[in-house]
Parts: sequence; structure tokens; C-alpha cells
Amino acid sequence: MRLLRLWPDESHFDFMRFRRLTFPLSAVLSLATVVLFLTIGLNFGIDFKGGTLVELQAKSGTADVAAIRHTAVGFGFGEPEVQELGNQGTVLVRLPLQPGEQGQTAVMNKAHAAFDADYDFRRTETVGPRVSGELVQSGTLGVVLSVVAVLLYLWFRFERELALGAIVGTLHDIVLTVGVFIITRIEFNMTSIAAILTIVGYSLNETVVVFDRTRELMRRYKTIPTVDLLNLSINSTMSRTVMTSISSGLSLLALVLFGGEAIKGFAIVMLCGVVICTYSAIFVSTPVLIYLGLMLSGARAAAERSGVPQPAE
Repeated sequence: MRLLRLWPDESHFDFMRFRRLTFPLSAVLSLATVVLFLTIGLNFGIDFKGGTLVELQAKSGTADVAAIRHTAVGFGFGEPEVQELGNQGTVLVRLPLQPGEQGQTAVMNKAHAAFDADYDFRRTETVGPRVSGELVQSGTLGVVLSVVAVLLYLWFRFERELALGAIVGTLHDIVLTVGVFIITRIEFNMTSIAAILTIVGYSLNETVVVFDRTRELMRRYKTIPTVDLLNLSINSTMSRTVMTSISSGLSLLALVLFGGEAIKGFAIVMLCGVVICTYSAIFVSTPVLIYLGLMLSGARAAAERSGVPQPAE
């Protein structure tokens, strides 16, 4: 019985020819992300900004989101965020942080006075400025340390050129993932940090698979040109890459469509992350080895310097 193949076993597709297009594209997207981060910034949630979160459940089973938002604006505490969770009459209301304990008490008093008649208060959370500041610090530190650990692993896992290529790919994926948060305005909270770390792991997995095959082929073929070697590495692992990406993407798509509002943002970012990591492993981290001067052997280097063409094996 023949196994399902989503990519031909004997494929010789020339992926490396697209590097002249994908490198400028990735550079533009990365620079645009940095500019947007410095100008627009992330849409920080209550975890990082501080404030009051109230989860309301409509007694009638149907919530009037527009009326809730209009009422919350009338509190005079700043611009509220109102989000309906699914279609079960559940609504999240986020109100900006107010100074002092009396300010937070005034928020809850007005909320109860306005919504007690039609809604049940299922959950109430208040995050003060000190707590939110500690969360920002600990979250940032956690991401930085995790990324540094991954980069150190890549440095000791591969030869110098392969390690640098993997590092470039991983950083590229992190930057573009942050760009997804900025463009979509998905709330950035502690769950978002988990999404970024998960994407780092997925990126690492994709890159290691391709580069392991690259290293294996380097030892097997001593005179094959670099471009042919890298194309062979990607083609030989492409079936696995396609299968992994499609299975992961379908699972995340199901979460986006049917998982509810509570995890929809996380699922959207993860789905974009799978696309970014797959693209990066094929069109960024692998082609960059050409410019990093990947050398297979002294004989190969001498042959290239002499201009003698070497057949692809």
C-alpha cells in the first residue's frame, strides 16, 4: 500500500532562485514591524496595562454589546473595551486603571449599579500598576531568556554557518510574529507570550529538520555546489514539512473557527506563526547559507576558485 505523499519524492524544484525576492520581502516586513512597534505599539491587555476586567452573563441569554459599551463609556473612566464571548450572552468589559483604591471601588460600584438588573457578574479581576509592571518585566525577561537559550542551542548544535542561518531564521520569525500582533491589534497579554514561545519552538523544529539533512548531505556529497545542495535538502524534507504544516494549520484553523473568543486571538497568531515558520525555513534561513559562505570541503573550495564546474550528485 502506497503511503500518501503531499510532495513528490524525486522533486528537484529550485527553491533557491526565489531568494532574490524573499530576502528583500522579509527585510521590508521586518523593518516595517520595527517602525510600527515604535510608532503604534502593541495592544497591551489588562495584564500589562492594569485595570478592571468584568465578565458579564446576560440573564436573558442575549447580550446587547452596543448598549454595554455605551453605558461603560458613560462611567467617565476612559475608553472601555467590550468583547462578546461566543453567542451565549457572555461579555468581557475592560475598564482602564483608576488611581487609588477608591478609584477602583468607584468602577465596581458603577458597574454593579448599571448591569446588576440584566447581567450576572461571573468574574471580576483588578490589576494594579505595580502588578502590571511586574508582569511586563517578568514576561519580557522570560521571552528574552528563552530566545537566548534557543540561540545558544543552535550555536552548539550546528557548525558556524548553519548556526548563524538558524539564528537569522528564528529572529525573523519572532519579529514577524510581533508584526501580526501589531497589525491585527490582537490583545497582547500573558497568553500572547506563550504563543510567541510556542512559535519559537516550531521555528526551531522546522529549521533543525532541514539543517540536519543539509549536514548529512554535506558529508555524503563533497563536490556538489551549494545551491544544489540546499535545494536537495529542502526537496528531501518537503514532504514532511508540508504534512506538518497542513496538520498544524488545520488544527489551528478549527480553533479559530470553533474555539470561541477566549482563545481566538491565540489561535490566529499561532496559525500565522505556522505560515511564517514554514516560509522562513524554506526561503530565509536556508538560502542565507549561500551568503554566509557555506563550505563543504577544501576540495570543493579549490574547485570553485578554479572555476571548474562540479556535477551535482
